[in-house]
Parts: sequence; C-alpha cells; structure tokens
Amino acid sequence: MTRTRIVVTGGSGFVGSHLIALLASQGFELLVPTRRLPRARHLLLLPGVTVIEADIFDRAALASILGDAHVLINLTGVLHSSAGKRGSPWGPQFERAHHALPALLAAACVEHGVSRLLHMSALGADAKGPSMYSRSKAAGEAAIRQQAGLSWTVFRPSVIFGPDDNFLNQFARLQKHFPVMPLGCAEARFQPVYVGDVVNAFALALGLPQTMAQVVELVGPEVFSLRELVRLAGIWSGHPRPIIGLPNWLARLQALMLEFLPGEPLMSRDNLDSMKVDNVGSSGQRPAWLPAPTAMDGIAPYYLSGAGRAASYERYRASSRS
Repeated sequence: MTRTRIVVTGGSGFVGSHLIALLASQGFELLVPTRRLPRARHLLLLPGVTVIEADIFDRAALASILGDAHVLINLTGVLHSSAGKRGSPWGPQFERAHHALPALLAAACVEHGVSRLLHMSALGADAKGPSMYSRSKAAGEAAIRQQAGLSWTVFRPSVIFGPDDNFLNQFARLQKHFPVMPLGCAEARFQPVYVGDVVNAFALALGLPQTMAQVVELVGPEVFSLRELVRLAGIWSGHPRPIIGLPNWLARLQALMLEFLPGEPLMSRDNLDSMKVDNVGSSGQRPAWLPAPTAMDGIAPYYLSGAGRAASYERYRASSRS
C-alpha cells in the first residue's frame, strides 16, 4: 500500500517541527524543502522524513518537489518586514511570503496533480486590517480560495505557545535580564493556542472531507491581555518584573528603534498595528471535529521553568526512534 506523501513548506520552524514529528509518528512520508539545510537537520532523525535544499520560488524545483506528492502543507510566514521596507497595502517581504508564495503553491498543486492543500494563515487576517501582516495574510488566503480544482483548508491560529516558542519564552528571557518591562499595547487581547492543538488540527484535517473549503480558527480556551501574558511569563519563569504600559507614541518610537537593531526585532510598528484589533476567536461555534483546546497554565509553567526541557528532549528522541 502506497503511503501518503506530504510536502511541508516552512517545515523547519517552530510549528513545522512539531507537525512533522506528529505526522512522522503516524506513518506519513514527508518531504521538507528548505533553503538552508542546517536549519532542518533536526528533522532527519524522524522516520520517513526527507529534507532537501531547494528554493520553492523556483518553478522547476517546485515541479520536482510536487511530482509524486499527495498533499502540500504550507507553513511559510514572516512576522516582520525589514526596517524601512513598509509598503501599501504591505511591504515586499510580506508580499513574497504571504501572498506571492501561496498563489504560486496553489497553482503548482493543480498543475502537478496535488489536489489537497493545507495552509497556515493567522487569526485576524483581513483585507482591510490595520497591519501589513493581516492584510497580506488575507491576500494569501484569497489566492488559495480562488484557485480552481484545489481542495484547500485554511487555518487561522491565534498566537501559538509551546516549548521553544518565540512568544512566552521571549518575554521570560527579557524579564530575566531587565528590571522592568516597558510594554506597548499592553491591553491588547489574545487567545493563545497550544502548538500541540495546532498540529493535531492539521493532522486530523488530512482525513476529514468536511474540512475542505473551510477556514478554521484555532484558539485556546482563555483570553488574556498582553500585560497578563507578560506577567505570567515572568512568574512561571521565576523572574517577575514590574510592567509599564507605554503610551502609543512612545510604543511606536520604541518599536522603530527595535526595527533597526540587528536580527529579528522584538517588536515592530506593524506588530503594534496588528494589536489594534483583538486577536481572539469569532463568536462562531467551534467545529465538532476539533478536540477541546489545552489550557495555557497546564503547559507553559512546565517549560518556562526549565523543568520540562530534559523530558521534552527524551520524548523527541523517542519519537525519532519509533
């Protein structure tokens, strides 16, 4: 019997690593293209996983990648545009990752006989949204939905937490080194979702026809303000600090300065724009096929305290041997 072959773009990151480990444990054959092989070497330990160095924007490379695939999962995304590269309706990096790539992948799937596409978007994706991020995410969704002959499912997660996340862990690290936490948009609201729930939703959708042509929100059971999330990250990591909410003008000045520092910015002006709209689920009923979401306080204290690192490593090693 031929195993289902799945191509995962953006598979070397936080969510991708968890998803590929889950799918590998379920017996799928997985191909992960990446532009930088060292970033995805950890996936080579998993059974049935092949990692190749390839540019998915190259049509010839994409044709080879999709040639014998049954499903494509796209997790590619960026959180920031480079400093000074803002644009209307969005900047060039958002255009490339969030709009041009989904359009290219959707067309390539149809061209090469891959009928199923699962796509990672974001909660708050909106063509008229306040940020380049939200508008570009909406454009990517539209490109996929408009592609004839494709069975798609779009997932819209809120901010995702879990071991190795770059959200709660980041705020925990900052509070370890700084005496106070100056915070823009401190009262913005989020509904954080556990990475295990996110990847489980993707895996379940593979076998559920009712998920086709659906936009699925992925949210946790609780809503928190950004201030509350930062406070909890400090408490659970053992380094609680006073939090100072910044007025909008000072928050934007802070973000502008952070954008010009080397590496990924801790906060950008576009992030602040995104937080003008609460990142919480709509009032629509949760799909019956989705299991109950995991509460943050049952997971985050464990890994933020450091207690779960050894156990997480052992579970990862065990999954690679299965």
